[in-house]
Amino acid sequence: MVVAAASSDDAAVYRLSDSRALVATVDFFTPIVDDPYSFGAIAAANAFSDIYAMGGTPLLALNLVAWPRNPEMLALLAETLKGGADIARKAGAWIVGGHSIDDPEPKYGMVALGEVHPDKVITNTGARPGDVLVLTKPIGTGVLSTALKRDMIDEREMAPAIESMTALNEGGMRAMVALEGQIHAATDVTGFGLLGHLHNVLAASGVGARIYANRVPVFAGVRELAARGAIAGGTRRNREAAERYTNYAGAVEEVDRVILSDAQTSGGLLIAVAAEAAGRLLEALRREGTPAAAIIGELVAGEPAIEVVAQ
Repeated sequence: MVVAAASSDDAAVYRLSDSRALVATVDFFTPIVDDPYSFGAIAAANAFSDIYAMGGTPLLALNLVAWPRNPEMLALLAETLKGGADIARKAGAWIVGGHSIDDPEPKYGMVALGEVHPDKVITNTGARPGDVLVLTKPIGTGVLSTALKRDMIDEREMAPAIESMTALNEGGMRAMVALEGQIHAATDVTGFGLLGHLHNVLAASGVGARIYANRVPVFAGVRELAARGAIAGGTRRNREAAERYTNYAGAVEEVDRVILSDAQTSGGLLIAVAAEAAGRLLEALRREGTPAAAIIGELVAGEPAIEVVAQ
C-alpha cells in the first residue's frame, strides 16, 4: 500500500507496478438539492474529487443506489443516474456497474477508481511549516442546501453553489501536478468542513496552521443565512469538534466560526504549497478555470492546532 487508512487521507492508493498505482474511494449521501439530475451530478463530482485530491485521474466508477421502489421515485432515479453519468463522462471515467437496494430514503453515490504514478501521489502527510494554504472553491454549500430545504432560498439563489458542486476538481489536480515538488499536501473539503479537513492534514503532517477568516472565499448570502439559523446538524457537530483544536481571535465573529466548520459537499481542494510557488499555483488554477481560488493561510511549526484570525 502507498496510502491506507492511518492518515485519514481522501483515498486509498495501492501500488500496481513501478509506474502505476490504483486510487480507490467511495462516497454517497442523501439529496441536498431538489433537482434529481443536479443531485446525481453533485454526487459523482464529489466521489471523483477524492481521486483528484491525490493527484490521480479517474478511470472507473460503480453506482451505489438506495432508493424507494415506486414508479414516481424510479423516474427521479433515472434522472439522478443521468446526472452521474454525464459527470463521469466529463471526468473520462467509465461507469461499469453498481448495486442498488430498496430504501425509503433516497441515497446515491459512487465507488470511484483512478490511477496515479506511485512516486507522484499527493497525500495529506507532507505539509511543512512555511507552506501557504490555497483553497480552490468557495465554502458555504451546507448553509445554502439547508436554507433551500427550509424554503429560505429558491433554486435560482442556489444555482451558483450547484454550479460549483458539479464542477470537477480536475483543473485543480492539473495545476498541482504541474508544480511537481512544490505541492507538499492536499485534501478536498467535504463533510468535515474546512477546519476539520485542515486538521486531518495537520495531524498527519505534524504541523499547525493559521487561517485568515476574511480571506476564505464564501458564497454570496451564506453569512446572512447562517446568522438566521440555516445550519445543518453536521455543521454543528463539526463546530463542536473544532473547539478541541482551534483557537479564534476575538475579532472573528461567531457566524464565521460556524461557516469555517460548514459541512461541504463536492468542495474545493485545500492545497499546501511552498510559499515561493504560491503565485504560480494561483495562476495555474485560474488558467484551469478556478477563479475563486485564494490564499487563506499558512502552516506553522508546532502542534496540529489551528489559529483563526480575522485578517
